[in-house]
Amino acid sequence: MAQVLLLTRALTPSSAVLPGLELLSHHIKVMSPEPTALITAPEVDVILIDGRTDLPAVRSLCRLLETTGNTSPVILITTEGGLAAVNHEWGLTDVLLVDASPAEIEVRIRLATTRVEATNSFESSNEIKAGELSIDESSYSAKLRGRTLDLTFKEFELLKFLAQHPGRVFSRDQLLREVWGYDYFGGTRTVDVHVRRLRAKLGPENENLIGTVRNVGYRYVTSPVNDNESVEVLV
Repeated sequence: MAQVLLLTRALTPSSAVLPGLELLSHHIKVMSPEPTALITAPEVDVILIDGRTDLPAVRSLCRLLETTGNTSPVILITTEGGLAAVNHEWGLTDVLLVDASPAEIEVRIRLATTRVEATNSFESSNEIKAGELSIDESSYSAKLRGRTLDLTFKEFELLKFLAQHPGRVFSRDQLLREVWGYDYFGGTRTVDVHVRRLRAKLGPENENLIGTVRNVGYRYVTSPVNDNESVEVLV
């Protein structure tokens, strides 16, 4: 059973807007599509918008939903004649005709919600977390305690690689191979330079997140190291 938000100005919402919805077991909350109401709207699995009339206003409503940070799928309910006005700029997930059968309504709601779940799962799989550092591989962005780090591509790749193996120590040669590739002809000095730049961008209070293991290399540190702590060296 899905949590459904129906945005409409109709006096008899469900039965008038989408009769087939009445025959399903979803939990339906009806709200007027007022901007102030949308800000406080509850989190739901899917949003249905009554688009039987006044399509220009409905288009504006769809764009407003995007600005409020809505992540729920949005399905437009409209007439067959209204289909001609709809395009991708509306930001819709799907469209339902007012005379859609309960079976069609059910499958479209199910497909819309599962598509969002799959997208969220994919995005989560692209996120790397190491302590208070969060790295998004899909957007090549890194945040430390909510602060976005301004990194070059190689700085990002180096930080990402170290964060993927917290606590493990990598020699400069290993980092050159893993981050720069086997065909890179520069020396290990390149690693030192990038580590120094990374530490500067992390800031004085966070520069120790990239630890130096004397005569060995570097590692990502998620917690303070005591003098007796052993380190793992990959060869």
